[in-house]
Amino acid sequence: MATVAELMRANLLDVFNERDDERRAKAIAATYAADVEFADPEGVVTGHGDLNAKAKGLLAQSPGFVFAPAGPVLVNHDLGHLAWEFGPAGAPPVVRGIDVALVADGVIKKLYTMLLPA
Repeated sequence: MATVAELMRANLLDVFNERDDERRAKAIAATYAADVEFADPEGVVTGHGDLNAKAKGLLAQSPGFVFAPAGPVLVNHDLGHLAWEFGPAGAPPVVRGIDVALVADGVIKKLYTMLLPA
């Protein structure tokens, strides 16, 4: 069973940073509950399929951009927090944010993404 810290890294790097549809779908199945709820400033999506579409769409509109952790994963029991950066590979980030996840039964049940002010 994955730890909260492992799930937070998988969320950022294996899902939202993965441009290969098959690898991203496998990572989603291993990282999230089937009925996962993902909320960001644009709205809320539920389930593996909608989460996959969200990640794919974000990457499609940002060619050459990559996500990178912007600090360590912080864990408090079943709650994980990870700051991140997003921008062109090898260049300063264009966007910064944080992910906060609620973990149950070894998978992410709820995920919240917040963007940090520029």
